[in-house]
Amino acid sequence: MLQWNTPGSGRRLGMLVHHDDAVREHAYDRESPVGKLVDGLDKYQAMGWGLISMKNDWKVAFAPAK
Repeated sequence: MLQWNTPGSGRRLGMLVHHDDAVREHAYDRESPVGKLVDGLDKYQAMGWGLISMKNDWKVAFAPAK
């Protein structure tokens, strides 16, 4: 989806969310049993996209139950 939305003229923002926090959420990476994030991790810098780490960049993955 990012490869179709980020090229062209005008301002664009491409961010890839890396689900790398198996403690708080399902984690998937290059070698995960469910969902693999291979192409995105290989190409995000060359494409000018940012990488957001759920483990390092998000303080809360899900709001606590009330």
